[in-house]
Amino acid sequence: MKRPTVAFILCAAFAVSGCSSYRPAPAAFHEATSKPYVVDAGDRIRVTVFEQDSLTNIYAVDQSGYISFPLVGAVPARGHTVQQIERLIADKLRNGYLRDPDVSVEVDRYRSIFVMGEVGAAGQYSYVPGLTVQKAVASAGGFTPRANQTNVDITRTINNEVMTGRVPTSDPVLPGDTIYVRERLF
Repeated sequence: MKRPTVAFILCAAFAVSGCSSYRPAPAAFHEATSKPYVVDAGDRIRVTVFEQDSLTNIYAVDQSGYISFPLVGAVPARGHTVQQIERLIADKLRNGYLRDPDVSVEVDRYRSIFVMGEVGAAGQYSYVPGLTVQKAVASAGGFTPRANQTNVDITRTINNEVMTGRVPTSDPVLPGDTIYVRERLF
């Protein structure tokens, strides 16, 4: 009976170890793309208080997840939708400042995404609605000749939990995502 060669054993071990790092995207990845957007630190929101020009402005969400709003102070923004933030600000303004405030909130600038690995220019990039992995890679200089162009690993925070999963390049990207383009094996 023939003994397996050392090269064959090493190749088999490499193939098996490559498979063990496979992480399919959790179900929460795809659910997060269809839910309303949740504001987080690094976002900038535009708050409009109708007929109150001095209160209408663009506010940055700080690392603690708050915006500093005139008259009422800190307003929690992290983990809230824009509609929830509208209600929070209106309630605080109604509490002794304005009789019936009409507040509108929209995202002015989303937090950045990061593209790493086998791309032309890895780094931090601006997020725009409708961004897919393919478009994010294109903005990062495209794939290198060694890149796996079929799927990538995305690290995303969902419900305060950091998750990593492998997704096809046609998948949507969310603000704050980190995209890692792996090297192909062959």
